[in-house]
Amino acid sequence: MAEQIETSRQQSRAGKYLTFVLAKETYGLEILKVREIIGIMDITAVPRAPEFVKGVINLRGKVIPVVDLRLKFGLAEAQHTEETCIIVVTVEQVEMGIVVDKVSEVLNIAAEGIEETPSFGVDVDTAFILGMGKANGRVIILLDIVKVMIGSDIAAIATSAA
Repeated sequence: MAEQIETSRQQSRAGKYLTFVLAKETYGLEILKVREIIGIMDITAVPRAPEFVKGVINLRGKVIPVVDLRLKFGLAEAQHTEETCIIVVTVEQVEMGIVVDKVSEVLNIAAEGIEETPSFGVDVDTAFILGMGKANGRVIILLDIVKVMIGSDIAAIATSAA
């Protein structure tokens, strides 16, 4: 029974993922959550926003908040390069941009290529990780972008963009 549940869970996670790099690690987002990829552009800072909220951008007349995923994950901030991109995603009806070091490729990851997230102990929250994808001889951390940005984060971002 537990094996059937695991197989069903793997099947539901199989599919196309946009892969990107943050601090030399490869991550993946479900392609259906991605609206577009744009180059880094001027970001207008919003006073009193959380540190990981870099500000807002004007995307074809629509103001959307931008989150630095490095800061959201507790990584060191990095200088922007010509490879730095903003991935525009939709999370709980909120359109937002996430800053990443570099977009890599779109990969189709089969169910058998996705493993459960290993347990790191009670002090490490991994609820935002869908699983560990294996493709082309490397491990890709598959993110659930809704869980990465849930709750008060979305409220804070939506408020700062208003």
